[in-house]
Amino acid sequence: MRQRKRQVRKTEAPAGSAGSVSALLPSAEFLELTPDAIIAVDPSGTILRVNSQTLQMFGYEREELIGQKIETLVPEGHRGRHHEHRQEFAARPKIRRMGAGLELRGKRRDGSEFPVEISLSPVQTEQGMLVLSAIRDVSDRKRMEDELRRAHHELSERTDRELWESRSRLAAIVDSSEDAIVGKDLDGIVTSWNKGAEHMYGYAAQEIIGKSISILTPRQRPDEIPSILEKIKRGEGVVHYETLRVAKDGRVLQVSVSISPIRDSSGGVIGASAITRDVTAQKHAEDQLRQAQKMEAVGRLAGGVAHDFNNILGIITACTELFRGHQTKPEEISELVENIGTAARRGATLTRQLLSFSHKQTAQPIIFDLSERTREVSKLVRPLMGDDVEVLIVAKSPAALVEVDPGQFDQIVMNLAVNARDAMPHGGKLIFETSSVQFDHEFVKQHPQVAAGKYIQLSVSDTGIGMDEATVTRIFEPFFTTKEVGKGTGLGLATVYGIVRQAGGYIWVYSEPNRGTTFKLYLPSAEHKVGLAREPEAEEAVLPSQGQAILLVEDDKIMRGLTRKMLEGHGYSVIEAEDGQSALRVAESGSRIDLVLTDVVMRGLSGPELGSRLARSNPAMKILYMSGYSGELFERNGGEHSTASLLEKPFSRRALLSAVHAALHARGD
Repeated sequence: MRQRKRQVRKTEAPAGSAGSVSALLPSAEFLELTPDAIIAVDPSGTILRVNSQTLQMFGYEREELIGQKIETLVPEGHRGRHHEHRQEFAARPKIRRMGAGLELRGKRRDGSEFPVEISLSPVQTEQGMLVLSAIRDVSDRKRMEDELRRAHHELSERTDRELWESRSRLAAIVDSSEDAIVGKDLDGIVTSWNKGAEHMYGYAAQEIIGKSISILTPRQRPDEIPSILEKIKRGEGVVHYETLRVAKDGRVLQVSVSISPIRDSSGGVIGASAITRDVTAQKHAEDQLRQAQKMEAVGRLAGGVAHDFNNILGIITACTELFRGHQTKPEEISELVENIGTAARRGATLTRQLLSFSHKQTAQPIIFDLSERTREVSKLVRPLMGDDVEVLIVAKSPAALVEVDPGQFDQIVMNLAVNARDAMPHGGKLIFETSSVQFDHEFVKQHPQVAAGKYIQLSVSDTGIGMDEATVTRIFEPFFTTKEVGKGTGLGLATVYGIVRQAGGYIWVYSEPNRGTTFKLYLPSAEHKVGLAREPEAEEAVLPSQGQAILLVEDDKIMRGLTRKMLEGHGYSVIEAEDGQSALRVAESGSRIDLVLTDVVMRGLSGPELGSRLARSNPAMKILYMSGYSGELFERNGGEHSTASLLEKPFSRRALLSAVHAALHARGD
């Protein structure tokens, strides 16, 4: 089972720091293989590793870059576009090159800017998906292209002497390039061949000029050159595509190629110019990195499984040795048999985890009452938690029917319980809550990944040490664990996530350091499959507003805007505050406030602290809290305001309006 990350790590070594991933990145010699700058960053854009070419290209010392955002190396005017590229890459992580047709710029330490091309490679590590960026300074290429354009222009306008000078300058520019620059006619016959091509492919110019360019292509790609020439004849270019080329000595090179049409003075296409760069070393470094990461992941999995199975086999071996003894008492035999059975069940559970994780296990869903099943599983949970943890079951819905594989559901509960146990080393409370919720169309608009309908919610809350934001964002990743090597497989919460999604459900996690954790599972209701009447979905006919004024306190700008829109759409007047201190200033300004709707966990002044201060100045003030934590957990850690109630996130429009109406009309008002 995966153990949740505890808040004992030193603040100077945060999640995703260079030190935490050094064992998962290739050795420095791999990163130095390519002439490009190589930078490894985490999903938030924080720099974790750089090679020496990066320092030379950008003018920084290594310690100045590690831990900084990648935008440090991007001019301010280009950072918005850079951020868009990073978001697009995070949504669809795959190896890609950027620069063709795009104006990408880098910024040196002294503030000077220069044109770049960027290659992005996703690398899955224990710290999550890292991004390996290969940055290439294309200043020389840009200058060369400008010179080529000027020289071509001069060729058509200058006198014979000037024409000779332009041609000489053009030849010098082409020959000075480290890239292979090759000219060919529309039949693919080589017409020009620079020194970069000689060095890359091994052919002297006199050996290849007049021959077909197809001599450089692998035999298994006979259609590549003809298809490119067809595009050139239509006046189209082919920019920065990766392919293979064969050198004179038989070596297969991985290359990046840009091909442009050559035109005569009248604009007609007469040939093609190809600029080719050898990226074999860079690809080798990328392959080594991916292989090292893959072997690390397999090693962690094998070590965890071996540890767990060795414990299981140890129990069975010890019991059989005692059976062989002649002094085993009859009353001890049943205990030994039970121990063997327990070990066998643990082995079966571990096997199911591996099969669920690899999608090889066939689910056998049946309809059952989730509340009843949770109560049954809790009987196994209680001994596991120990005497210092109180286990509570709260059923808020009379019927909680779901269609799920019961064995997989038991896995969910046990995995979450084990994580809760690890998060409460000094005891606490483990709370299971079940309820029925309706995701309406307004809710779906705000959460596009969710399908509208009725769901059964299971909240699993603990009063433990909680998690920081970096941990929460990676909690469901396979192999993500903070246990020591060999102490677990790191599949527990990844398995939970897979089972919930396989059942058509959703899962959210809410946590803050030292504030406990709540996992909320939403499984599709199965009431309609057994003929039970569904709850009416009418919304607009209930809860009429009288134009009351609501002070909305929420530090998440997007969430605040959406909540305001739902309230104002129902006729309420809304005043926004981004945190507790801003809310106090609004309250002190004398503005009319009929209800304070505030988040519980906020920077600075928390929701309960805000409620307490408002209650001292205005005891009749009505307050409604909203939080991702469960009701029971909130009541244990909540504020002092006696009339306050809790709206649990995520909430639908109907749930929001119902809670606001109830809070406004509490105590018969």
